[in-house]
Amino acid sequence: MTWRHRAWLVAAVTFLALVSAAAFRSSTGVFIEPISAEFGWSLGTVSFAVTVNFLLYGLVAPFGAALMEAFGVRRVVAGALVLLALGMALITVISQPWQLILFWGVFLGVGAGCLALVLGSIVANRWFVQRRGLVTGIFSAGSATGQLLFLPTLARLSTEHGWRTASLLLSAVALLIVPLVLLVLRERPSEVGVLPYGAPAGWTEPAALHDGGAGPAKVAMIRLREASRTRAFWLLFVTFFICGWSTNGLIGTHFIPAAHDHGLPPTSAAALLAFVGLFDLVGVIGSGWFTDRYDPRYLLFVYYGLRGVSLLIVHLVWAPTVQAPMFFFVVLYGLDWAATVPPTMALCRECFGLQRSSVVFGWVYAAHMIGAGVSAGLAGWIRQSTGSYDIAWWSTGVLAVIAAAMVLAIPPGLALLAAEERDPVLTG
Repeated sequence: MTWRHRAWLVAAVTFLALVSAAAFRSSTGVFIEPISAEFGWSLGTVSFAVTVNFLLYGLVAPFGAALMEAFGVRRVVAGALVLLALGMALITVISQPWQLILFWGVFLGVGAGCLALVLGSIVANRWFVQRRGLVTGIFSAGSATGQLLFLPTLARLSTEHGWRTASLLLSAVALLIVPLVLLVLRERPSEVGVLPYGAPAGWTEPAALHDGGAGPAKVAMIRLREASRTRAFWLLFVTFFICGWSTNGLIGTHFIPAAHDHGLPPTSAAALLAFVGLFDLVGVIGSGWFTDRYDPRYLLFVYYGLRGVSLLIVHLVWAPTVQAPMFFFVVLYGLDWAATVPPTMALCRECFGLQRSSVVFGWVYAAHMIGAGVSAGLAGWIRQSTGSYDIAWWSTGVLAVIAAAMVLAIPPGLALLAAEERDPVLTG
């Protein structure tokens, strides 16, 4: 076992692709106010484009996983990066709300959906037998922490040079990663003559599932039909819906505007979100390490509970300048921003088997982004209607506490599969 194993190089390029997609998603929190101010569009109008982005990002994820399994990871990832670059470049020439919805909502939503964490699930499942939890934690850090760490740079560029400059920079970043994807990514370890990381001697690749030659879209629907017959799927679906509601949808989109409401400059608010990202880096990688060792249901109980508490108190820490109580929220919330991802992926593997888990996780992740989309639009409407985000904070905190209770009802896995279909690594 060595860090020089090819699996880690593949993981590194996957990480870069996920960070790139995260940078695009971070643009929503930074650009929402400048675009609204420049064109005279309401926050509700701009938030609707964000909602479309989030909804498509989530809904495309399971189909993106099926596309990768049918046509290859390299082709789908490279194509998604090009689509992201195109969408981000085209928003610099918009003049109507429908154009914002098309380029920022549809193009970026579809492109990022193909680079959702289902990509990390496929790479982890194919290239790693050991350290899957840790690897998915690292991928989650790229997807979530990368989003937050890009915020200060985007906010500064947007403030000093205009949001269009920041947009074109993001477009260039995506295009620069495409050659690396084409050069390094391979579908499976067998293509380069190695075993997956941690595979024992004599390991054989799990047999492909027989879906009667179904295309990617049909495969995605077959997996949904299979999984939706189980209680485990619906508990994972609803709790991850709440996860997306309470992260990307609320904090990721509205933290900076909410801070601005209390007199805190956007650059300072973006810096605070970057600190959330730093603590998330610790939290999510730690969560991956814990997921390799402990029951993922109990981990999710802790993470959702802490998130609920942090959101119930966030209204108490606002001030026109950065104050010490803000860092209490930053630490408490940051440690579990994306910590829910590794145990959720692990539960998908346990409950639905290695071969099914990536597409099933895609559907669970769709719930995450549907929750984010609904929350982004609803929080914007609450702010516009009441002049405050307080109701959004309190209601989301309660939802997170409910999610903490729900995860304990998820049954121990592998109930869906016949014995011969179960992953030998998980059952052995």
